[in-house]
Amino acid sequence: MSMTDENLVKAYSNGNNDAFDILLRRHQDRIFNYILRIVKNEDIANDIFQDTFVKAITTIRQGRYSEHGKFPAWISRIAHNLIIDYYRQEKAENMQSTDAEEVDILNRKELSEDTIEDLIITEQIHEDVRYLIDELPEAQKEVLMMRYYRNMSFKEIADTTGVSINTALGRMRYAILNMRRIATSRDLVLNV
Repeated sequence: MSMTDENLVKAYSNGNNDAFDILLRRHQDRIFNYILRIVKNEDIANDIFQDTFVKAITTIRQGRYSEHGKFPAWISRIAHNLIIDYYRQEKAENMQSTDAEEVDILNRKELSEDTIEDLIITEQIHEDVRYLIDELPEAQKEVLMMRYYRNMSFKEIADTTGVSINTALGRMRYAILNMRRIATSRDLVLNV
């Protein structure tokens, strides 16, 4: 007899990682296709899809899931909200008007060469990030390197490392949390 979504959520919140793998397999095609239908870009859809399940994992693990009997609607709503966030961010990044004569759209920091100070700060940030990565447990470091430096999807990471997608997502989440904790404890500032 197959477990209901709600039983799987409860089992996962009690530490059964396989339960989330079943939920993921059960809903992944529908959620991914929904996202892809709206954003019409497979790479963006993959990112939003992964963020959707990371958010679901986080919410369930923190004991904040309260949509009893409505998991499919809940996970769809998370995906929908992340799609909206993506479009809001896109809109904010593209708000520069070319109508205003006093605005020179080519006079932007990202189009200019860095100053010596910028280069020094950037190099220090890169050094601090390398330090933080070196401080991570090996499994978290591996997932983080594959995701950010080799641009692998969580599915590819799971296949390469021989773990479930859920475990790969969890390792990434803990890697980021650990890096934030270490940065805070060492008073590292990772932005300009």
